[in-house]
Amino acid sequence: MAAIGAVGFGVEEASATEGLLEPRLTLKTPQDGRRTVALTLDACPGGFDTKIISALVEWQVPATIFMTGAWIHSNPTGLAAILSHPDLFAIGNHGAHHVPAVLGGGSLFGLRVAGDMAAIRDEVGRGEEAILAATGSKPVWYRGATALYSPSAVPAIESMGFSIAGYSLNADMGASLPSESVAYRMRQAKDGDVIIAHTNQPNRPSGAGVIAGVRALLDQDVRFVRLDALTQSVASV
Repeated sequence: MAAIGAVGFGVEEASATEGLLEPRLTLKTPQDGRRTVALTLDACPGGFDTKIISALVEWQVPATIFMTGAWIHSNPTGLAAILSHPDLFAIGNHGAHHVPAVLGGGSLFGLRVAGDMAAIRDEVGRGEEAILAATGSKPVWYRGATALYSPSAVPAIESMGFSIAGYSLNADMGASLPSESVAYRMRQAKDGDVIIAHTNQPNRPSGAGVIAGVRALLDQDVRFVRLDALTQSVASV
């Protein structure tokens, strides 16, 4: 079972994110003395970091991958590689074109926000359609671009049949951190943490950090699960 904890605010752009929700998601894990975490990887528009997926397959590490429709369209080889391991990888909805679920005007982290509720619903719905067409299955988790939401967007997205995929540990800060920093952050994962990282930036050093972080956690006997493995219900704040 998973539960969303306290809602926080973005700290990288405080003036731009004031009033927006950044849901926190943690797992309620088995009380067997073994740390359990969920690795989630965002496939925003961009390329395919083959080395991350190859390492996860080699080490049999499950993960939940949030795909945008744009990424699916431009990365058929990467999509096929992921879908060839349905036992390891669950697929989540990251929207059609990576548009933040934020009302009003302006942009967040260089991304133009949706602006109105119709655009938010279109982003979510078309992302769902892209995943359904590619995989044959309907995704049940949604994570919006920037993982920030206008308060009224959350129930609107949930009414479309999705649970909001927050996180509790940001490993790579949008694939912007050096590999050493990413690995260090991941090594600090606590029991029940939901880790967010990215698999769409193959030319950035953060990907090597994700691999090193996963290896370090495995060496610590940490158990990895997909979001759907231990999640029965989600309560949003």
